Amino acid sequence: MKRKEQLEQLREMDLEELQEQADALKESLFRLKFRKSLGVGEVVNDIRREKKTLARVYTVIRQLKRESVAAEKSENAQVS
Repeated sequence: MKRKEQLEQLREMDLEELQEQADALKESLFRLKFRKSLGVGEVVNDIRREKKTLARVYTVIRQLKRESVAAEKSENAQVS
């Protein structure tokens, strides 16, 4: 999957779905590292891909949290 397509998919998800995605990626990364330690196949590229995807998920989560805080502040400013 291309990077832009992946980012678009991630941005369409809500916070709960992103957290589930992050958990699944962490589990997958753990399994890949375990396979690497056993010497089963060539998994280095897969590990890199999973790490980058996990970083993208965390970035989108952080952006969503910032947006919600900013929206909350603007609501409070309008009420006052």
